[in-house]
Amino acid sequence: MHLLTIADFSREEIDRLLKMAETVKARHKKGIPHRPLMGKTLGLIFEKSSTRTRVSFETAMYHLGGDAIFISQRDSQIGRGEPIKDTARVMSRYVDAIAIRTYGHEIIEEYAKYSTVPVINGLTDLHHPCQVLADVLTIVEKKGTYEGMKVSWIGDGNNMANSWIEAAMRLGFELILACPKGYWPHAEILKRAKAQGSNITVTENIEEAVKNADVLNTDVWASMGQEEEAEKRMRAFDGYQINSKVLGLAKKDAIVMHCLPAHRGEEITEEVLEGPNSVVWDEAENRLHIQKAILEWLLVESSR
Repeated sequence: MHLLTIADFSREEIDRLLKMAETVKARHKKGIPHRPLMGKTLGLIFEKSSTRTRVSFETAMYHLGGDAIFISQRDSQIGRGEPIKDTARVMSRYVDAIAIRTYGHEIIEEYAKYSTVPVINGLTDLHHPCQVLADVLTIVEKKGTYEGMKVSWIGDGNNMANSWIEAAMRLGFELILACPKGYWPHAEILKRAKAQGSNITVTENIEEAVKNADVLNTDVWASMGQEEEAEKRMRAFDGYQINSKVLGLAKKDAIVMHCLPAHRGEEITEEVLEGPNSVVWDEAENRLHIQKAILEWLLVESSR
């Protein structure tokens, strides 16, 4: 079993993951050891740099009693052109799971095709499932449930937006995405979600998206690999900022989320990021706990 997209899991499986994450987090806070992955090793193959993804996955494995090996392009034959299918089959003989952070989603799909151990999507240009699962965990912590929530996404229809669409498709909450023309989410992902009756709207109107929202969420305007488009994107996303005025249109107890790193003064203001509605730091911490749940699920639960 792999985790390449949120759509890979059913609502029941996602709920189970969230409960597992809550349990491992509570144990961690109380200092209760929980080491179901003793003797297990996670391989981390990163073609894109990272802070939160790498540290949270490595720490998760150590807390669960296992080990992690980090591999960048310069540390292996991957950067010298070894075929993915060869790397996947060899790595499967050495480690018990592989977490990959890369560019094209087809890369991770090929890893999964040839791997005999679970493959986890640590990020591709098309999806970021672990982050959005951590975000949903944060919503449940702060709001008690994801059911009946109005979640607003503001900015780029990027990999985060695509994974939010799949989360709304599976879990049934309302999702409104405010994206400028030309920067909407992936058309096929959106079409598939709507075909299943999901309550998802895409608009260019930020006020429509945030009115009476329970959750406001955003990401940088130019992600890794889009640096050359930064100036063009700055113009396109002008007005798609979470600031105090925009926050004022949401519910008074709305929470503000950002997957980080944040560009203060661009997609979000310092005032809001550091303000009382922000749950950004709890959200970042929850990457650790949801990834513990994912690892335990894939390496223990699903094999029973």
